[in-house]
Amino acid sequence: MTTHSPRPARRPNILLITSDQQRADCYGFEGRKVKTPHLDALAGEGTRFSACITPNVVCQPSRASMLTGLLPSAHGVSDNGIDLPEATGLSGFAGVLSRDGYATGMIGKAHFSSYHTFAPTGTPECVQSSAQYDTSWSGPYMGFGQNDLMLIGHNYWLPAEPPRGLAYEAWYHNDGKGAQKNAAYAGYAPRTATPQTYHSQLPPVWHNSTWVGNKTIDFLREHRDEPFCAWVSFPDPHHPFDAPEPWSLLHHPDEVDIPEHRTRDLDRRPWWHRASVETVPKLSGELLKMRSEYSRMGELNDAQLRELTANYYGMISLIDHNVGRILAELDDLGLAEDTIVIYTTDHGDFLGDHGLVLKGPMMYDGLMRVGMIMRGPGIEAGRVIGDPVSTLDLCATILDYCGATPDAELDSTSLRPLLEGEGSRDFAYSEWDLRAGRVGVALDLRTVRTQRYRMTSEVRSQSGELYDLQEDPHELVNRYDDPSYASVRRELADMIAGARRDIPTPDLPIVGTA
Repeated sequence: MTTHSPRPARRPNILLITSDQQRADCYGFEGRKVKTPHLDALAGEGTRFSACITPNVVCQPSRASMLTGLLPSAHGVSDNGIDLPEATGLSGFAGVLSRDGYATGMIGKAHFSSYHTFAPTGTPECVQSSAQYDTSWSGPYMGFGQNDLMLIGHNYWLPAEPPRGLAYEAWYHNDGKGAQKNAAYAGYAPRTATPQTYHSQLPPVWHNSTWVGNKTIDFLREHRDEPFCAWVSFPDPHHPFDAPEPWSLLHHPDEVDIPEHRTRDLDRRPWWHRASVETVPKLSGELLKMRSEYSRMGELNDAQLRELTANYYGMISLIDHNVGRILAELDDLGLAEDTIVIYTTDHGDFLGDHGLVLKGPMMYDGLMRVGMIMRGPGIEAGRVIGDPVSTLDLCATILDYCGATPDAELDSTSLRPLLEGEGSRDFAYSEWDLRAGRVGVALDLRTVRTQRYRMTSEVRSQSGELYDLQEDPHELVNRYDDPSYASVRRELADMIAGARRDIPTPDLPIVGTA
């Protein structure tokens, strides 16, 4: 599926900016009441994809696919807790561009390897192994020459104290005030009755979103005179929902939007929906506690959902503020006209849809659909592309614009023809082979999304769900066994069957939970 163009006379810079767990509709331009002025402006200055999905709805597989241009079944990271092999990572767009003369950098949350592991794995991202890496370590890692990384980035676990931690943690604790900062973070005021929702008292200057913005500006200044490719990765708005004040107060709970359909209706869904929220994950000890308390959330009442959503919006607005700082620096350095800026995320969040929060093996649009904006030379301003595409396509797209050739065949297909008004896409594909350690049951889910339909098949049980997004945008009526949709189901099943190349899936070990 790989396509690429001849090397341009002047190679563009690439600035890939990602958030973590940001829904596709949580931008101001999508109509929700979240304040994202800089991202709204970026969309107006570039082209956005309104039907983009993720190749997998959890962090590690999605990020590995974005980097390598391979489906999870091809690179082997089919779930969290499986490390991307370094050799596979090196074949991704960063490795190719590094070898082609680009300065490459990874800033923020990488999550190509597992944090929470059964035993030390030796990677810099493993919490137990991070102490093996000196505070001056900056890579190379997964093809990126310069790495300013953080461990985890979600403050359910406060920044690790030395000798553990990476660049962010070293900076956070370097002034000897780490304990003071942690106490400020934990000084929630006012306390809320909503799970995993806090008004953090950590001053924003120490927040990891601010740090990512700062390090990105440093990178731009350092590499302004050479072609560069940077992946800038904000760890928010992933839970816990803990924007620091005043950002947590920017959106009033009474004024945020919550879903019209926000009650669980598991009796109307395929069997695995109920099983995945009621079955105990196949883990033990602290890892079971983490999976049960951190990765799951019960039903919320409307007041709780509003409080959580307001804080989620605040986290997004803080990211937006730092994106604005980064884009302003591009302008000040005279780099904007030569830089392709991409903004997207790894996956979404249920955020109350169907009575669910966070993520799980229910491929509702709020979880699977993601925003994607592109701005740069040759990219039309103010355009919206409705063809179904995937963040899997980023690898081929980046290499295409840079005139670089991938090391091997990819599952990724360049978006450049669509951006230049040529061709079309019929569907996008997502997959998740998850183990019982996540939700208590093992599932093999394969999903196809067209402009009108979304169908998910569970391979092991031969069951599934099909929704007509045109007639049923909230995905309430499952048409999988509806005789009037039989031809649609066959057509979508053919798309699923043809989405994967006939190659073996690497047999990679499960080393942890995430």
